[in-house]
Amino acid sequence: MPKGTKGGAESRLIMARLATQHPNADTELHFSNAYELLVATILSAQCTDERVNKVTPALFKRYPNAVTLATATAEELEPQIQPTGFFRAKSRSLLGMATEVARQHGGEVPGMMDALIALPGVGRKTANVVLGHAFGIPGLPVDRHVLRVANRIGIARSDDPEIVERQLCAALPPEEWTRASDTLILHGRRICKPRPLCDKCDIRNSCDYYRALGLTTRRKNPRPSVRTESTAKPKDGRAARQSKK
Repeated sequence: MPKGTKGGAESRLIMARLATQHPNADTELHFSNAYELLVATILSAQCTDERVNKVTPALFKRYPNAVTLATATAEELEPQIQPTGFFRAKSRSLLGMATEVARQHGGEVPGMMDALIALPGVGRKTANVVLGHAFGIPGLPVDRHVLRVANRIGIARSDDPEIVERQLCAALPPEEWTRASDTLILHGRRICKPRPLCDKCDIRNSCDYYRALGLTTRRKNPRPSVRTESTAKPKDGRAARQSKK
């Protein structure tokens, strides 16, 4: 393990406790196949999963596969996805992705990392989401929540999503990668927010961030006096740079 991070055994124990706090963690995006999950994940950049789930039913009814989506124009697509934000950039990504899937893969979303990240608008995070949830292939998506939580706990130590991905994958068995990402994401959304709810965290006594603040379990909703969280933005989680999400 990199210097300053917890060992693999301790990391696995911490993740097991987090899994108990967030049982049955899974992606909150609604989908029925790899194409739908890929579209939904692209739309989820800088947007809540709840809002994406409100947009996608009508979108999938009109464009049920990559071949039909590839025939759309930006003028037709943009109004349908506007509620998700950054709709022009997302429209370019979706149309580019669908065109390449139709042209190079016979309309079927590929189940390989190299092929996925070669598609417009698809980076490692998005590819790992699709591999793990649609194909059952081990992958560990690292978004802003995973970056923040993993660095705070001390089970990873980097501002670079790809480095954090490698560190977490080295500490955990492959069959736990996808669930671990889902668990860390939920913990970041519910508990370990930018202003964390440490009193509600089941692993606070194993957390480097919590220890650095010198807190006790009697204090609630602490306002951190020492900033130890990762502040970098994930490379492929910014819709403003949607060309490689």
